[in-house]
Amino acid sequence: MNLSWTWARFDDLGVHALHDALALRCKVFILEQGPYQDPDGADKQSWHLLGYDEAGALQACLRVADPGVNYPEPSIGRVVTAKEARGNGTGRALMAEGITRCQQVFPGQGIRISAQAHLQGFYGSLGFVAVSDVYLEDDIPHIEMLWSPS
Repeated sequence: MNLSWTWARFDDLGVHALHDALALRCKVFILEQGPYQDPDGADKQSWHLLGYDEAGALQACLRVADPGVNYPEPSIGRVVTAKEARGNGTGRALMAEGITRCQQVFPGQGIRISAQAHLQGFYGSLGFVAVSDVYLEDDIPHIEMLWSPS
């Protein structure tokens, strides 16, 4: 799937892009995975990466919280792909673009994530290494992982 990327701070997203991101996150994180508070204070202190398809539909997005918001390092979170965009490399493209953007904005810094434990292999294939035991976050098993620049 060929996506065009939007990379912006929260205040610069615009209401339409913000709506698109929150609607996709709600569809996956709330309706598919179960209820929890998705928009949080970290959104306002983050970069947001949105991937739109040729028809202008949002297919994937993530956020990069500034260092010190969730962890000492910048952290990628709220990684989401639309159901119809799964299984074709969209998630890998999203994460690769996110890592690239992190390195442009925060050169030389590592990136920390709180990954759903069942996705440890996927994130590991992108260079993330487990740095914690499995723990529950919003009743879903997670594991903290760290990506280090080479």
